[in-house]
Order: sequence, then C-alpha cells, then structure tokens
Amino acid sequence: MIVLAFDSVAKVASCAVCKDERPLAIYSIDNGLTQSELLLPMAEDILKSLKLTFDDVDAFAVSTGPGSFTGVRIGVSLVKGLAFGKGKAVIGVSALQALAENLSGISALVVPCMDARRGQVYTAVFRSDKDGLTRLTEDMAISLRELAEILKGYSEEDIYLCGDGYNVAREALVESGIKLCRTPSLLINENAYSVAVSAIKKYNEGGAVSDIEIAPTYLRVPQAERERLEKENNEKGTK
Repeated sequence: MIVLAFDSVAKVASCAVCKDERPLAIYSIDNGLTQSELLLPMAEDILKSLKLTFDDVDAFAVSTGPGSFTGVRIGVSLVKGLAFGKGKAVIGVSALQALAENLSGISALVVPCMDARRGQVYTAVFRSDKDGLTRLTEDMAISLRELAEILKGYSEEDIYLCGDGYNVAREALVESGIKLCRTPSLLINENAYSVAVSAIKKYNEGGAVSDIEIAPTYLRVPQAERERLEKENNEKGTK
C-alpha cells in the first residue's frame, strides 16, 4: 500500500511517502513559511522524485490535531481535496500519537508536548517498549503544573519529551523536580513518516474514513472564538 502522509499542526511542514511502513521519501521544512504555501508543492516534488502520481496513492494520511488551528485545517483540507472523488482510504491520526511514534521502540515513557500557549500544552502519556506504544492517557490540554503532577507518578521510569513545546515543557518540568532524558534533536519535531506509521496501524484496525468524514480534532475553542465569547460575556456583565 502506498501512503501519502502530511503533518502541518505545528511549525514544521512535513510530507512522506511510504510503501506499507517502509519510508520511500520524507520531506520536512521549518523555515517560517505557512503550510498552505509548502505542503502541496512538497507532495508534488516527492511523488515526482519517486516517479509516482497522486493516482498511485492508495491511502492519504494526515495529522488531525491538536495543534495550530490554522495548520490543522490546512492539512485536513488538503487531504480532503486530494482524496475527493477517488474512493481512496483517508486516515486521520492524533498529532500526539504521531509524535510519540518518533520514539516508539525505546523502553521509556514518551510524553509529546505541543505548545498551547498561556502556560498550557497539548499532551498525552505513552509507554514505549520493544513492542511499540501503549497509550496511558487521552489527549489533553492542561497546564505544565498539571502535567508535572501526572509525571510524578512515573518517577521510577525514564521519561522522554518531544514536540514543539519541548523546550518550554522541559524547563518547567525540571523546575518541578521531574527527571527527564534528553531527546535527540531529530526526534523532537513532528514528521509525516510517524503520521504514516500511525495511520497504517489505524487502517489495519479498520480506522479509515472517506474524504467527507475526515475532520480536525480540537481540544479547546480557537482563540478567535474564545475572544468573541469573552467579549460577549463582558458586554453582558456591563448591562
């Protein structure tokens, strides 16, 4: 099965093509440009290099969030467009699950952390061993203080962080007394190959959907909507 996967939920834009779980090509860019400018040209380049076309793709995979609301929408919308009317499998995966996949196979606790601003992170806790990943929590939007309290329950285990919130989370957790292992730089950021691997596992469990059904996953209301609600509540309070 040829899988074309995308990750656009944070700063890095990433695209990968796999034959089953074997990576054929991985293309990631972190240069400040928006994913809307990068993802489609990246996919076209990577397929051309492999002498493939979009019609050769058997399944489209995408990270559906949590993460940047704009980035999540861009990735999901692109996959919707590429898969439209083709009858191909579409698989959406948790951005946190895909990040944890970066470190799958080591014997440790894996804690992906994505910067959700305001002292919060999108996070989840996974246990990794030679057989792969076991999810210990659901995806969460919580404060770094709350995450520290959770991780105190795993003080006897090696703990690895990953994700775009790595630096801010590491600093806060170390200050809270959490001992952390240092994650290799190449395994910190999201990448589309991990999305593809997560998607293949989900596909084998019957988790594919159609281009119509694929949708973003948000753990909290977008900032613009939060600001609108706050403004409405303030206006009500002055009446």
